[in-house]
Amino acid sequence: MELTKETRERFSHESELSKEMLNGALHEALTKIDKNTKTFINTFPRPASTNYVYPGILNGGEWDDWTSGFWTGILWLSYEITHEERYKKVAAFQTKSYEERIDNKVGVNHHDLGFLYTPSVVAHYKVTGNNMAKEAGVKAAAHLMGRFKEKGEFIQAWGELDDPNAYRLIIDCNLNVPLLFWASEATGDPKYREIAAKHINTAANVVLRDDSSTHHTYYFDPETGKPLKGVTAQGASDISAWSRGQAWGVYGFPLAYSYLKDEKFIKLYKRVTNYFLNHLPKDNVCYWDLSFDESSNEEKDTSAAAIAVCGMLEMDKYLPDSDPDKKIYANAVKAIMGSLIAKYTTKDIERCNGLLKEAVYSKPHRIGVEECCIWGDYFYMEALVRIMKPEWKKYW
Repeated sequence: MELTKETRERFSHESELSKEMLNGALHEALTKIDKNTKTFINTFPRPASTNYVYPGILNGGEWDDWTSGFWTGILWLSYEITHEERYKKVAAFQTKSYEERIDNKVGVNHHDLGFLYTPSVVAHYKVTGNNMAKEAGVKAAAHLMGRFKEKGEFIQAWGELDDPNAYRLIIDCNLNVPLLFWASEATGDPKYREIAAKHINTAANVVLRDDSSTHHTYYFDPETGKPLKGVTAQGASDISAWSRGQAWGVYGFPLAYSYLKDEKFIKLYKRVTNYFLNHLPKDNVCYWDLSFDESSNEEKDTSAAAIAVCGMLEMDKYLPDSDPDKKIYANAVKAIMGSLIAKYTTKDIERCNGLLKEAVYSKPHRIGVEECCIWGDYFYMEALVRIMKPEWKKYW
């Protein structure tokens, strides 16, 4: 899909994203994070807030969600942008719990090991060189590889591995396979990279529709590996474009390109990103499904917006200055971030311990609708760090 004339006109000029605005946004975020460092040490925020307050998840029997890594990742980002030891101290302390979780196989029967272990222990290793963090990350990568299906060449998302009704991938795994790419770099063993490349190539072949919107999940025949059908578990319908899923494409394909240097991932990135931008409302923050517009009265999803910004910032490193769309994407980043900072932070909600309001976990399941979502907070912080510290080295 090409950018529409209207989209090109909208993003043909730079939006204001001043140093003062960015510094103010960072200060507001760190103020909330500082308070959270006194609460979430042995506990972690639940995936979504309730009335804009994250309850805690105990590091124990109930610590079985897929999102805890985002809180630890927020701490590492805070440390890297401020060099304040208090963030590093809490984040490093939490590494032991991630090691215990993978050793004891607590809540890891899914493909979301990348979300759990990349912004937590991989970040720890990349920032400090800590060997315990490296070993925990490699163990998680090895466990993730156990979900790889030879028939179809993909990593099974959810469910028991012998369940034929669970023989599918989901687009979210675009952000999980970087754990495998990293593990090959960290160990020198090519097996992780080989599995990651097979999965991302399979995903690239099936998740995009002809119009460049994306399927959330795609089923395969367990006997032959033949692709069967795309459906949704989170979107408005099987034929719509769930915004967060589209955003995983906007970020996931640049990450794939960063490791594989295959030009097809640039083309895929442009397709999914153009579709995303073409379907933005006037304030540049997407609805929870891209099929909706201002007349729908549906909720926004700020978490999807923040993910997409990170993807555009990542690909900006690889697009040549001669690319006619590069400036459009750069201006879109500023427009979306400017809107998030001006209208969607929680600075005026005193009780709130999250960073971005009006996120959506799952509208069809009525979970975390118009709340804070911890991954939205993480990617908002990552976007701020990427913009304010261009030399920052990605965790993914």
